[in-house]
Amino acid sequence: MLSDAFPSFLIGLREGLEAGLVVSILLASLAKAGRRDRAGSVWLGVAAAAALSLSFAAVLTFTSAHLPPKAQDVFGGVMALLAVTFVTTMVFWMRRASASMSGDLKAKLAAALGASTGMLVFTAFAAVAREGLETALFLWTTAQTAHEKSGPGIGAVAGIAVAALLCWGLYHRALKLNLARFFKITGFVLVVIAAGVLAYGLTDLQESGAVGGFTSYAWDLTAHLDPNAWYSQVVAGTLNLTPKMTWLSVVGYVAYLAPVMFFYLRPAAAAVRPAPKTAEAVTPVQNPEVPEPAATPAASAPAPASRKPTPRWALGTAIVAVPAVVAGAVIVAVGPDSGSKGAQTIEVSSASCGKGFGDLTTGEHVFQMKNTGDVAAEVYLMDPSSSAVYGEIEGLAPGTTRPMTATIGTGTYAWRCVPNGKDAVTSESKRASGTGSSTTAVVPITEKDLEAPLDQYRAYVTSHLSELAGYTDTLKQDVDAGDLPKAEQDWLTAHLAYNRLGAAYGTFQDWDKKIDGRADGLTGKVQDPDFTGFHRLEYGLWHGEAAAALAPVADQLAADVHGLVGDWPKQDFDPADLPLRAHEILENTLQFQLTGDADYGSGSTLATADANLTGTREVLSVIRPLVQARDPRGLAGIDSWLDRFGTVVNAAKQPDGTWTPVAQLDPAARQKLNGTLGELLEQLSVVPDLLEIRKAT
Repeated sequence: MLSDAFPSFLIGLREGLEAGLVVSILLASLAKAGRRDRAGSVWLGVAAAAALSLSFAAVLTFTSAHLPPKAQDVFGGVMALLAVTFVTTMVFWMRRASASMSGDLKAKLAAALGASTGMLVFTAFAAVAREGLETALFLWTTAQTAHEKSGPGIGAVAGIAVAALLCWGLYHRALKLNLARFFKITGFVLVVIAAGVLAYGLTDLQESGAVGGFTSYAWDLTAHLDPNAWYSQVVAGTLNLTPKMTWLSVVGYVAYLAPVMFFYLRPAAAAVRPAPKTAEAVTPVQNPEVPEPAATPAASAPAPASRKPTPRWALGTAIVAVPAVVAGAVIVAVGPDSGSKGAQTIEVSSASCGKGFGDLTTGEHVFQMKNTGDVAAEVYLMDPSSSAVYGEIEGLAPGTTRPMTATIGTGTYAWRCVPNGKDAVTSESKRASGTGSSTTAVVPITEKDLEAPLDQYRAYVTSHLSELAGYTDTLKQDVDAGDLPKAEQDWLTAHLAYNRLGAAYGTFQDWDKKIDGRADGLTGKVQDPDFTGFHRLEYGLWHGEAAAALAPVADQLAADVHGLVGDWPKQDFDPADLPLRAHEILENTLQFQLTGDADYGSGSTLATADANLTGTREVLSVIRPLVQARDPRGLAGIDSWLDRFGTVVNAAKQPDGTWTPVAQLDPAARQKLNGTLGELLEQLSVVPDLLEIRKAT
C-alpha cells in the first residue's frame, strides 16, 4: 500500500502546498490591509475551485467505469498522457515562479482589493482551480496503476493534510521553508513518476488495440521476479516499472525522462532574482505592496446605502453547486443507463452471484455488471451445462459497474463469478424465450486440455535438440579445422535448426541469450565479452575474423547447446504459454528478421523467418484440434495466410539455395512481406484468446 500511496502523497503535498500558499498569502495580505471582512470572498473562491476539482474527479471516475473495456483502456491512456503534459508544465512553471510567488500574488491582490467582490473571488478561484484540476487528473491516473485501490486515496489525503499544516505554520510564521529548493526536489521526483505514468498510458493504448506492439516485450522477467512480491510492487507503485514491459512503453519512458530531466536540471538562463527572504517564508507582516489602512476597516470606502448586495450564502451556494450539477449531468448522460435502457444490473460479490438476473429474451442485451463485494472478480455469462462462455469481464473492481454486451439465442444461461482468491459462485439458470441464435460461445480451456498438446511439443523439442547438438558439433569441427567457407554453410544449417524450436524460447531461460542473443543493449556491442552464440560467430565469419579467434566462440556455442540439451528435461513449460507462442514467434520475426536488425553479416534473416514459420506451424499442429473445435473458420483463415506468407518469403530464395538479404529487396517486395505478415499476425491474435485458461470452469 505504501508504494501505491507515495506518488499520490507527493502530488497531494506539492499541489496542496501550491494552492495553500496562494490562500495563505491572500489571507495574510487582507489581514495586513485591514480587510478581514473580505476573507470570505477568498474562501468562496477556494470552495468553488474545490467543487470544480471534485466534480472533475467524479466525472473521470464514473464515466470511465461505464465504458466498455477497450474504451476504458483508451480513456485511461489518453488521460495518462494528458496528466503527464500537465505535470510537466507545472514543474517547469514552478521552477521559474517559486522564487517570486509571494510578490506576484501580492501584486495581484493589491489590484483585486480595489475591485469588486466577484473579482476577489475569481482571483482565489483561478489560483486554486489550476492546482485542483491537475491534482484530480494526476491522482485518477496514478490510481489506475495501483495494486491496492485505497492506497492512492490515503496518500492524497495525507499529502494535502501535511500541506495544510505547512501553510498554517507559514501563515503564523512558525515555519521557514525554502520554497525554491522544495519545488526543485519534488519536481525532480514528479518528473520520474510522470515518466512511469507515460509508460503506463502507452501500455493502456496498446492493450486497447489503438496502438500496436502489445506483445512485443523489451523484457519479461516474470519467470524470475514475482510481479506480486513487495519489492516488485514498490518499484511499480513509485516508478511504474514492472517485470514485464513492452518496447513502446520503455522507449516512451526513456524518451520522456532523459530530455525533460536534462532541461529541468539545467540552470535557468535568466532566473528572476527573488526579493530577500521571499523564497524562505510567507511574511505577512512585511508587505510594502499593500497600502496601510487609513484608520479602521469601517473607514475604507463603505458601499452606498442604497445598494443591497447579493446575500453571500446565495452566491456561495450557486458557485459551489454549478460544477456539481454539471458533473452530475455528464455522469447521468454516460452512466450505466446510457444507451442501454432496460438493461439488467447484475450484482457480483464473493457471497453471491447474479442478483438482479431476470427473465431473458433472445437478441442483444447489455448487462450492467456491478461488483458489490470487497475484492475484484471475473464474471462469465455461460451455458451451465457445458461451461461455454458467451461473455466475460475480467478484473471487475469493487464498487464499480461495467457494461457487458452479449447476443443471446434460445438456450439456458447462468452467471459465474470468480472473486480473486475465493471460490467460484454460480447463479441460478434462466431460459431465454424467443427465436434467434446467440453469438458463438467459447468453450473454456483448462490446463488438463493443454497437457496432451504440451507433451507432443516437448517431444518435438527433445528430438530436435539432439539434432541441433549434432549440427553445432559439426560447425565447431569446421572452425577448429580452419575451414571457414564450410563453417558458413554449416552455421546456417545449425542456426535454422535452432529457430525451428521457436515455441520453446520462453522455457530456454538464460540458455537462449547465450545461444542466440543479440548485441543490442551490451556496452561493447559486437565486441562485448557477453556477446556469444550464433550471432557472435556469424559476425566473425562474415567479417573476416581468423579461425583461431573464432574457435573459442564455436567451442562455447557447442558447449551451451549441449548444456541446454541436458537442462531441457528439467525445465518447466507453462501450458498457458503454448497458445501465446503461435503469435509471438512471428511477431519477433516482424521485429527482428524483416527489419534486418538480427543480421550480423550472413544476410540470412529471411531464411530465419522461414524457420520461424515452420516453428509456428508446429505449434498450431499440436493445438489444432482445440482451435478447430472453437473457431473452424478462423483456423481456415490462419492456414490461408500462413501459406501466403510462406510463398512471399520463399520468393527471396535463389535457385542455388542462397537467400536475398532484406536490405537488397526492392521496396515493393519488402512492403508485401510486411503486409502479409501483418495480416497473418492479426489472424493469429485470436488463438491466445480462444485458448486462454479461464476460471469459468
